[in-house]
Amino acid sequence: MSEVTRSLLQRWGASFRRGADFDSWGQLVEAIDEYQILARHLQKEAQAQHNNSEFTEEQKPFRLKLQWRLSTLFGRGVDSRGSSLTKTIGKIATCLELRSAALQSTQSQEEFKLEDLKKLEPILKNILTYNKEFPFDVQPVPLRRILAPGEEENLEFEEDEEEGGAGAGSPDSFPARVPGTLLPRLPSEPGLTSLTIRIEKIGLKDAGQCIDPYITVSVKDLNGIDLTPVQDTPVASRKEDTYVHFNVDIELQKHVEKLTKGAAIFFEFKHYKPKKRFTSTKCFAFMEMDEIKAGPIVIELYKKPTDFKRKKLQLLTKKPLYLHLHQTLHKE
Repeated sequence: MSEVTRSLLQRWGASFRRGADFDSWGQLVEAIDEYQILARHLQKEAQAQHNNSEFTEEQKPFRLKLQWRLSTLFGRGVDSRGSSLTKTIGKIATCLELRSAALQSTQSQEEFKLEDLKKLEPILKNILTYNKEFPFDVQPVPLRRILAPGEEENLEFEEDEEEGGAGAGSPDSFPARVPGTLLPRLPSEPGLTSLTIRIEKIGLKDAGQCIDPYITVSVKDLNGIDLTPVQDTPVASRKEDTYVHFNVDIELQKHVEKLTKGAAIFFEFKHYKPKKRFTSTKCFAFMEMDEIKAGPIVIELYKKPTDFKRKKLQLLTKKPLYLHLHQTLHKE
């Protein structure tokens, strides 16, 4: 086993133990965060191995580079064993998400118990040699490509007349995310204001056709640089008529008074495209600092690409369809 592999497995094991310890101590917020972080890392590794089998001959240089990376990490190429390894990693990630979801549920937490989760620690520790049947009847989280900012520019695909061009943006300064990566409210500080934004619903003419829609929330300065970690809502709770409903709270990760002049809060609506097998940005909206006021607000929707610098904005539609939000200010 190479040093790279050993270090990776040690980090995974340490993260798993931290989450389980927080869980057993009743520190649920910390446990959820640790479970979700580890699940994200495992999904990323599974995705890297999965993508290796989807390269075309034109992409051979990239394929060879990825094969080299995998052989460095796991001492082998992508064969039948590699496929089994990918599935096992994905299933562990699924179990972490199931436990995380159970901790967040207001109902019974019997769906996936801590003692069940602890059975996975020896599997994770010996992931390279594990060849038994997985102890739980779960499936890996579906591997879906979530495009990085700017990647859609190089893809050819049909869009409806209102969607316009391809998505783009500035590189994230924070780690990659998966839907549902919400962060807790900031600790209160005397004289400073924290902001909770409830995303209620978004109006779209084809709302019912959007698959697994969610919203990415970010705070950018005038140059499009992230001022806080990026957060993704869970997948929408329901679709009804011309609305996609979320009803989820986003906790801004910086006190209002500490935001730089000209900053804006962006909301990117994303959905999955099964034919192209990637998650795409459909439209975006943003709220500037002078719009931070307690109570309800509706903001306009713009065509992609997401223009974080707010230089070339085009409305998505002339119809009265908006992003509906409700703001709550917290100040000591």
